[in-house]
Amino acid sequence: MSTMKAVVCNNGNIALKDIPKPKSGPTEVLVKVFAAAQNPPDNMKITFGMPEGAILGHDFAGRVEAIGAEVPPGVRFLGERVAGFVNSGADEEASGAFAEYCVANASVLVSLPDSLAYEDAAGLGMAGFTAAQALWTSQKGIPAPKAPAAAAFPILVWAGATAVGQYTIQLAKLSGLRVVTTASPKNHELLKTLGADAVFDYRDAEVVSKIRAWTDNQLAHAVDCISDATTTRQVAACIGTSGGSMALMLKEPVDAPGVHAQFDLCSTMLGKPWDHPIMGLFPVIPEHYEFGKATAQLLTQLLREGKLRTTPVKLVPNGLSDVGEWLEYMKQGKVSGEKITYRVAQESK
Repeated sequence: MSTMKAVVCNNGNIALKDIPKPKSGPTEVLVKVFAAAQNPPDNMKITFGMPEGAILGHDFAGRVEAIGAEVPPGVRFLGERVAGFVNSGADEEASGAFAEYCVANASVLVSLPDSLAYEDAAGLGMAGFTAAQALWTSQKGIPAPKAPAAAAFPILVWAGATAVGQYTIQLAKLSGLRVVTTASPKNHELLKTLGADAVFDYRDAEVVSKIRAWTDNQLAHAVDCISDATTTRQVAACIGTSGGSMALMLKEPVDAPGVHAQFDLCSTMLGKPWDHPIMGLFPVIPEHYEFGKATAQLLTQLLREGKLRTTPVKLVPNGLSDVGEWLEYMKQGKVSGEKITYRVAQESK
């Protein structure tokens, strides 16, 4: 088969079209996509203006169909079940997950256990890697699961019901931290099952003072999973009297004494430069690429050991045919505590 179906940019809109099937580059693999998941950047990139014909979608889960000639032996194998993310529309026509096939960096992929369905794994990529980046690249001094904290200290995960929030909570708990988070009341129990020690309603007028009291004004680390002008002020206000750091999902200015705010773009973990239409050029950052490869190994291990739960899934009907409808659903702020996921193909038994 020389063509595939994919959701592409089409005259300022999107359309499901038949386009040429991609080929993997020397350090890449070709993945047959069985499920793809939606992320806020999918809408953002449409707003910014993606190139005509660019394929949408970042997150995918599928099976390795071909391996590039320069991929070191043993890194990947044909038929391997994998999940990951691509930088949709950034540098090549084939870099999009809302398609029957995609090409991905061979070293920044999570190997999936047979017990995990593609639909459940599809949303792991961007959110899982971003959570790791927010904890261990955007901030210093946070231990990792391989060497948990000897003495637990608090971390705030603002908007814990987001996909990034759910993975951040779990990774922080595996690292020995005490996690305080915010969410709508309907998601409080979910976040507690993921390991959150305390959950507060983000709409509570006293939420900042309650978090400061819970942390005894000693909070030194935070992850803002929304990062707009409102949440950054709230999160910065939760930082304790000795100051601290906070990781951001968007490049929002933070002006708070004693608080260091850091935004890192998750695509830097893929080892390629990107000229962002709004924020400018993001060059190759070798240490971020190495961190991306290490994160892929960590997530693979945690899944294999049963220590990491994927996010709840909202599996939508009609697969990629209805991407436009569900992007609008997300744009209206209706997504809460779950991942909009598309089944692209059925695995034959």
